[in-house]
Amino acid sequence: MPNLSEEKKQKVVKEVKSLAKMESEFVVKYYNSWLESNHLYIQMQFCLQNLRSLLKDKPIVFQRQPEDQMNAIEYFISCEIFKELLECVQYLHESNPPVIHRDLKPENVLIDHNFSFNRCVKLCGFGLATDHNIDRQTASRYGHTLGVGTKTYMSPEVYHYKQYNHKTDIYSLALIAEEIYSIDPQISHSSQAIETEFNKYYDNLYQTLQSMQSSPDHKLRPECREVLAKHNEWSIDKTK
Repeated sequence: MPNLSEEKKQKVVKEVKSLAKMESEFVVKYYNSWLESNHLYIQMQFCLQNLRSLLKDKPIVFQRQPEDQMNAIEYFISCEIFKELLECVQYLHESNPPVIHRDLKPENVLIDHNFSFNRCVKLCGFGLATDHNIDRQTASRYGHTLGVGTKTYMSPEVYHYKQYNHKTDIYSLALIAEEIYSIDPQISHSSQAIETEFNKYYDNLYQTLQSMQSSPDHKLRPECREVLAKHNEWSIDKTK
């Protein structure tokens, strides 16, 4: 954080501490944060694996080539991961005050092997997170804490310095979901269609992810709770 006054630096640390102290199964536990040599350090609960490493191992576990279609079991597990991720972000967006993460990416989604609270997905990486009034737009990506997020998962409105709100996270979620389900955005949906007994769920999933990337009007993107409410339309029933 170069060229910042000491007062501004302390304000950033205070904001991060306030955000990171959320006690919930949806986020990793916060311990401490501090400024050192113009760098912000955040000490959090340690989880051995993140979503990036899990996605790398998933095709190997299911003996699937990257270009091959996933079977019903892998699809179901992918749906469970996506569902838990949606719940985590819903928790942030419906907190009081609401929180925008602003740096959602597989590396900031941790896998807790303790399966506490009967779930395994937690969020971390709150260095760019900010309190936010859902009814207010942020005129600049520098409107709260500093930083621009990770370009690969950045929504168009943030990338182009336009006004944005919490639904910038929804866009990032859709891009992460494409990786969870091995969807290549450069290939047409018809070419990737899964010709199995659960293809109708896949079709609904694809349409959902498209709506989550709505642009330029990001207000049209669904809330996390709206996507979760239609869980039975895009996730197969493991009992069948």
